[in-house]
Amino acid sequence: MSLLKIILLAIVQGLAELLPVSSSAHVVVAEKLMGLDPSSPPMTLLLVMLHTGTMFAVIVYFWQRWRSTYFKNGPAFRNFAVLLVVATALTAVVGEAIKIVIEKTAFRNLPHAQIEDLFSHLELIAPALAAAGILILIAGIYEKRQVARAASVAGDLSLKQAGIVGAVQGLCLPFRGFSRSGATISTGMLLGVAKARAEDFSFALAVILTPPVVAREALRVVQSTRINGTTDLASVAGMSVLGAGIAFLAGLLALKWLSRWLEGGRWYLFGIYCLVAAAAVMVLHHAGY
Repeated sequence: MSLLKIILLAIVQGLAELLPVSSSAHVVVAEKLMGLDPSSPPMTLLLVMLHTGTMFAVIVYFWQRWRSTYFKNGPAFRNFAVLLVVATALTAVVGEAIKIVIEKTAFRNLPHAQIEDLFSHLELIAPALAAAGILILIAGIYEKRQVARAASVAGDLSLKQAGIVGAVQGLCLPFRGFSRSGATISTGMLLGVAKARAEDFSFALAVILTPPVVAREALRVVQSTRINGTTDLASVAGMSVLGAGIAFLAGLLALKWLSRWLEGGRWYLFGIYCLVAAAAVMVLHHAGY
């Protein structure tokens, strides 16, 4: 894999991961256009490193906001921790349940198949992108029709709202193209949560979710290497670190963009983009990619 391809994938991942447009969909399409195999161990290793870069971008970008809101005193932190635990638990339950159902039905005759085997199918990515776009559009239209709300405060996200956001996040995990940030922020807005609060909570969930996802992907790399023999992982590993750094910088840029459009009432534009992207992905699928 060339250095140029890694740099391009890092930019795509860094921008799309933190915008509500589904990084996985964009990365898979980019890999196919470059003639790469999205399911190969080297690509999985690269994706693990790129996810790590964007996770650190989230921490750096939101740290001051989280510290002033959630870490200012003991009660605020405890309330925040409870909301995160409940939301993450529901994410795990819903995501794992969907994964098991799909693997037991779609792959019932393939004993070693995993849901990740579907991730490179553009005909599945396109409808997921469209679904995310519709949800973002609905949230954007709903937000525009509401009267101006007071600024968010530390306790304006209830346990029930956090649980629903977590469950929706679980729905996103098995489907490439169903933007996690787009779905969770839109769900928060539809539940009446202030936009900035929904954004803060969505990306706090992302920081918690990323390490186990990265660990799972790393385990898949190890398992695939044992089954298929040696690969060029060593040659990719060093360049993947560079990719993570580029994804980090692209992620910071994406977060500034997201916050500006969200607070400026232009959230719905991301929904329009997802619908256009869904149509483009279907065209690529019919073109043989």
